[in-house]
Amino acid sequence: MKLLVTGMIALLTVCGTAALADEATEQEVLQTILDSNAYAKETNKGRREDYSKDGAVEFWSSGGMMKKVSYDDAVGEFDEYNVDVFHIKVTTLVPGQAAVAHYYAQGTMKPKGAPRIPNYFTRATQVFVKEDGAWKIRSSHWSAVLGGSGTSQTSLQEED
Repeated sequence: MKLLVTGMIALLTVCGTAALADEATEQEVLQTILDSNAYAKETNKGRREDYSKDGAVEFWSSGGMMKKVSYDDAVGEFDEYNVDVFHIKVTTLVPGQAAVAHYYAQGTMKPKGAPRIPNYFTRATQVFVKEDGAWKIRSSHWSAVLGGSGTSQTSLQEED
């Protein structure tokens, strides 16, 4: 009986620790997304440091083919960026190491050198990994919501 109780306590401890690790991962990734969006709204540009040093693979909300984004090319610049992110759901894949986030982004933007998008409304799925103590983007898929539009930055061909 004592062995059974000890085993149950150990199991509950492990499950509780895993749940806390999942919650910590989810909160950290959520905060990364919110901070990144706040930075873009404040500065009209993205943050290179949001991306993995190995870059990322992306599908943009404008359509087009898969795009490999290098760390050096990861900064988008805008004449206007007023986009809000909401309904963010983060799923931990490996606590403290990898997670997937799903959310919506909606607002207005005007990428430098491109037309203004007055009704940007898209779904986002992003894969995050932890590198050097910070959460970094390794993959993104942006998909325009019916009635909204994606960006005007279309990748016409797959890049290696």
